[in-house]
Amino acid sequence: MTFLGPKDFVDSPEAMRRAFMLPEALAYTRWLATAHYENFHVVSFLLPKRLHQDFYNVYAFCRWADDLGDEIGDTARSLDLLRWWRGELQSMYRGDVSHPVFVALRETAGRHELPPGPFEDLITAFEQDQTVTRYHNWNELFGYCRNSANPVGRLVLYLCGYRDAERQALSDATCTALQLANFWQDVTVDIAKDRVYMPLDVLTRHEADVEQIVRRRFDAKFAAAMRECVRTARSLFEEGLPLAGMLDRRLAVDIELFSRGGLKILDKIERLNYDVLTRRPAISRMERVTLLLGTLVRQTFSRAA
Repeated sequence: MTFLGPKDFVDSPEAMRRAFMLPEALAYTRWLATAHYENFHVVSFLLPKRLHQDFYNVYAFCRWADDLGDEIGDTARSLDLLRWWRGELQSMYRGDVSHPVFVALRETAGRHELPPGPFEDLITAFEQDQTVTRYHNWNELFGYCRNSANPVGRLVLYLCGYRDAERQALSDATCTALQLANFWQDVTVDIAKDRVYMPLDVLTRHEADVEQIVRRRFDAKFAAAMRECVRTARSLFEEGLPLAGMLDRRLAVDIELFSRGGLKILDKIERLNYDVLTRRPAISRMERVTLLLGTLVRQTFSRAA
């Protein structure tokens, strides 16, 4: 059976007209979560197997929304498709589904009582990506992260049975920190899309500017601005780290590993003297293994204590 990625799918009248049955829809979201070119490990070996398909289904929704925003190549059409995607989500909550992602996701949403809010927020973030390319201050950027990153953490908590405000707040801090670490890692990747996530007032405060990013012109002023950005992300990681101690051990390892990976990126930026304009910091395979082992040891001994 041949499946289509989001861009090819919406360009296919046959695919758009077709109604998918549940078994094929589940196979589709599983394929999308494990075969997409930009994919990461959606599920780890630590996640209970009973939750794997649910994570595939939620991931497929996010992947589609992201691709409708970033892979279409036309802002007006992307916005139209994202409005359509929002309508499909609303139809799902009314019980009317035909698209494979929503046929699969309806099962997950019903079983785990997932509210529509996090999904709606994610669509809002992808719509914002089409119209906003600069953020004037931290409040504006944090507002974006509330829609683009924090809903993912909340959905993970819902899937794993956690619904309380305390864990959600810690998850929000972690997810915002992860988003920021990704922004600081990918400054040159984002500028190629004419997007700058470093707050403009941070650049101005340190006498740096966007033109330096465009031209990849690193100096002490840009370093000072990036130092503030790294410090802000690090404080959010530290704020969210207690979350791992409040979760089931297997999920705790995954959550702490994400945080430690983000902190490792910040460490690498610092070791580059904040020069992310000429080099992109990245974590090696061996460093990932070391992070995993360290996290397993910490979790084992903390639980024993």
